Amino acid sequence: MSIDERFDELAGSLGGFYQTWAIYLGLELNLLARLGEAGPDGLEPSALAAATGCLPEPVEVWVRLAHAVDIVDYDGVRVRPIDDVMTVLLADDRPEFLGGQFRSTVVSSLDYERLAEFFRTGRPIPERPPRFHRAIEAVTAQDIAVFFQEALAQLPDLAAALAVGGRVLDVACGGGRWLIAVAQRFPETSLVGVEYEPDSVGRAMRRVAEAGLGGRIAIENRDPANLPYGPEFELVYFQDALHELPDPVGALRSAWAVVRPGGRLVVLDWCLPSSIEESRSLHGAMLWGIQLDELYQGTRMWDHAGYLELFSAAGTISPAVVDLASGATVFAVIKPG
Repeated sequence: MSIDERFDELAGSLGGFYQTWAIYLGLELNLLARLGEAGPDGLEPSALAAATGCLPEPVEVWVRLAHAVDIVDYDGVRVRPIDDVMTVLLADDRPEFLGGQFRSTVVSSLDYERLAEFFRTGRPIPERPPRFHRAIEAVTAQDIAVFFQEALAQLPDLAAALAVGGRVLDVACGGGRWLIAVAQRFPETSLVGVEYEPDSVGRAMRRVAEAGLGGRIAIENRDPANLPYGPEFELVYFQDALHELPDPVGALRSAWAVVRPGGRLVVLDWCLPSSIEESRSLHGAMLWGIQLDELYQGTRMWDHAGYLELFSAAGTISPAVVDLASGATVFAVIKPG
């Protein structure tokens, strides 16, 4: 690669930084949502500002930036949505949804004031603020879509078991979105969500109540490594959560103990690349970037072998490993009996 080509490549990364912020603002301020509602006719920037309760001048600048980085179309008069961009950033019922990732990446970076210091001292950030947990929850929309559209297709027996009914436990349930989606999809199930982060517990309880599902979904503030149940659950599930826990081995061991005979322990997570070749990709770059954030907060992700070591240390049966089209991986164990 010539010096000019390398310059263009790295300058493009700077453009990507501003594109990321343009997307985040478009989502956070509902600029993209209002454009989507306007449809092909679009809006003048001043009308977009009025529709979102924003000031005209910064919205005008946002429009120029968003057009420059191919997020919207703009002819100098009206700004219009680009259909495939809107699908990827707003359609949270699809595995291709990335809106949550853009939210969480920007919000995570707001905590990076001490990141360089962490490299020298090894001291992680003491505590992530509530804004972080709310932003991370936006990522779960993609995970939910991956579960229903990809994971269940690979685990047809699980879908059949949930259709009949049974008890379901979501460990580290966050804001409860997956629980609500399962309850609506499988009306014969009863569900429990355990969560240790107080702000997330409150949001989960509110969402369950608003969905009218308080009679079928219980939210409990508990330590995932010390679950107080018997072997009673048809499914015990970790959704993009195992690597976030202070004691992942303890959580797996505790979860395995409460699976009923014939039931399943399922972990859906995103694995680090297992080789240098895998790392040299866009997917690999994103995962290593996320791993840097994980280390900064005192947690970590693993590659496939690392997850298998966790199951072994927890004393479970070795799981079946299913790599999904989205890039996520499912680890599934059926309890004998």
